[in-house]
Amino acid sequence: MIRWERDGRHAACGVLLLACIASGGCDAQPPAQNSAAQPASSEPAGPAYVGTVTCAGCHAEQATSWRGSHHDLAMQEASAETVLGNFASATLQHRGETFRFETRDGRFLVQTADAAGALRDFEVAFAFGVEPLQQYLVHLPGGRLQALSAAWDARPASSGGQRWFHLQPDEPIPPGDALHWTGLAGSWNAMCAECHSTNLEKGYRPEDQSYKTTWSDLDVGCEACHGPGAEHVSWAEAGAARGSDGRTGLTVELHNRNDWHFDGESPIAVRSPTPRVETELTTCSACHARRSRIARADPSAPFLDSYRPALLEEGLYQADGQILEEVYVWGSFVQSRMYAAGVVCSDCHDPHGLAIDDADAACARCHESEDFAGPSHHFHSADSAGASCVSCHMPARTYMEIDARRDHSLRVPRPDLSERIGVSNACSQCHSGESTAWAAEAFARWYPERSSLPHYGEVLHAGRRTAAGASGQLAQLFADEALPAIVRATALELLGRQLEPESIVAIRAGLGDPDGLVRMAATGAAEAMPLAARQTLLEPRLADPIRAVRIEAARSLAPPGWTPQRTPRNPLDEALAEYYAAQMLNADQPQAWVNLGLLHAQTGAPRAAQEAYERANLVSPWFVPAYVNLADLHRLAFREEEAEQVLRSALVRMPDEPALQHALGLSLVRQGPTEPALLALGRAAELAPENARYVYLYGLALHSSGYTVRALAVLERAHASHPNDADLLLALATIHRDSGDLPTALRHARTLAELRPGDPRASALVRELDVAIQGPAALR
Repeated sequence: MIRWERDGRHAACGVLLLACIASGGCDAQPPAQNSAAQPASSEPAGPAYVGTVTCAGCHAEQATSWRGSHHDLAMQEASAETVLGNFASATLQHRGETFRFETRDGRFLVQTADAAGALRDFEVAFAFGVEPLQQYLVHLPGGRLQALSAAWDARPASSGGQRWFHLQPDEPIPPGDALHWTGLAGSWNAMCAECHSTNLEKGYRPEDQSYKTTWSDLDVGCEACHGPGAEHVSWAEAGAARGSDGRTGLTVELHNRNDWHFDGESPIAVRSPTPRVETELTTCSACHARRSRIARADPSAPFLDSYRPALLEEGLYQADGQILEEVYVWGSFVQSRMYAAGVVCSDCHDPHGLAIDDADAACARCHESEDFAGPSHHFHSADSAGASCVSCHMPARTYMEIDARRDHSLRVPRPDLSERIGVSNACSQCHSGESTAWAAEAFARWYPERSSLPHYGEVLHAGRRTAAGASGQLAQLFADEALPAIVRATALELLGRQLEPESIVAIRAGLGDPDGLVRMAATGAAEAMPLAARQTLLEPRLADPIRAVRIEAARSLAPPGWTPQRTPRNPLDEALAEYYAAQMLNADQPQAWVNLGLLHAQTGAPRAAQEAYERANLVSPWFVPAYVNLADLHRLAFREEEAEQVLRSALVRMPDEPALQHALGLSLVRQGPTEPALLALGRAAELAPENARYVYLYGLALHSSGYTVRALAVLERAHASHPNDADLLLALATIHRDSGDLPTALRHARTLAELRPGDPRASALVRELDVAIQGPAALR
């Protein structure tokens, strides 16, 4: 089965829409307008929201600073004042897709294809974001607000702006495609709403896949950060003095005093008396993190009680932790030395206006200019980009075609790492005409003490590729408590993929780590252990103070017979109820239903599992894991023909999905028709050559079908691309042995033994081949 627990998570989008690869249907009735009324709930009512207008009555200075900020302009009702795009009979053509923009009777209209391909006029309801681009939301049935895939470039014309452009410029997006604007990828309700408004209740109704979404402020208002304000208003109206505990009735008390000073010994300022203010980072991270929500909003709760953040995962981050995909700041910032020293967001950003007028001047508040702003530090002329702090220490990547976002890990450029593990570096980003070797040589000449320092990126790179000795290195990385928690947690996550003695020792230690992020990763890594060992290790985590840890443990330990209706009788039941609630909170996402399907299958409820997978298909007919897991469920019930039917129906929609082709090939292998199975397995290997597992099983199928020469050619090519894959090495060694090529078999067996020194299969195979080649003398 494919477990889709850690993929598919998203963050709300800062200023703009995050386009995720998924799709859903559109039906039912238009949405209600914004309403502060809350949906009925059995949960006790929390503190009430009063609205930004009420807050501004007493906090005029802060309100003035906030007005016009990205938070204020995150979402606005469409009007002549708020809509920036050219709606004067403008047209955008994109690979067969057409958008026509016009105004009519004061309304902003877009004519384009709906989900069925019919041209329709859609009225713009809201402007979404403000710069460097602005998107537009339109109503669709079922209470949906959808973001058009045509956006307005709000930059000045001199910078290439003042034009319409498409957010997926490199491929056609026809109606019915996973990324068509009418699907889940463009859903404001599902993907963006909670971080572009205040006091949002999504109001998703799974029974008819509709929304009744409500909010109290149509932007990121005061209470989005400070929490509901009714008790604070009561405190102020009563004229109460600040209590001895410093509280004023606010749900979230933010007290960053920017108390930094130079101690006369170091050119870098220090903070006193407290080294870190976690409350502010938790508040900002709710939206500025790549994460999935696991509980209803509680502004006063720890971050990991409400969200499960992504670690430094391949595909999201480069091996050294630099940003790759849009990850929304938190995961990069918590790697930084600034975070370790106690820096928080408002030390650099105005807490209400958000902007930084002069980034280098912000750096100079804590870094003495005479030490850091001159050529002796940066080796560039004063008027060049290389003299800017952020050019070197916060290089930017561009998302959504024109939106440059800076990496907040505030790292020292390391072109030497680019040479060794292929990550990017700020030097080569500016000096694009020069080689990485040139940049590495200059760096080593200027900073000889830096270029020789080890970096955790090299170990994570080795761990991602299961290189020889990677487990031991990852275990050492976890054990280094001076490293950022997200790095140590990522090391544990990678150790869970390659269980060896040092891996188990590290995971066991990680389960008792004081940092919740590390415990969360250790709990997930322990899932690879046998059930008996897992139970012993994870049962204490069911009572962990952090929800993200508890539900990770519960998912791994879910017992046969558990049902969502079961009254909690013990910590496992309680944590499973939290896990189930987390999935239902995300019921408009297909991955939530796949997670529930896996849970039901694990607890012995195959009918419920099938219904969950089928529900995932309804939410998004493009979500591949739902089909693969549903087919596997049929396989386990000895309904192989039904499994094949599920996969073939999915392939009609997605013929080039390697996971579907691979699963179909395995299904056909089990049923017996060899040639069709080989075609499907071969197609999967062709579509995803980076997936060593697909190529490995294709090679085995070729060999078992009598095509040994082809099998060895396929496996040798795969080994060249995946030199550290143990399965490929074992297959090559045994097939070469069985074919009579003992020297080649021994070479692969020895490589496997070096890669997996604790694997008894590898050492036994080496001994066997040594004896076969040298005779009994090999045993002396």
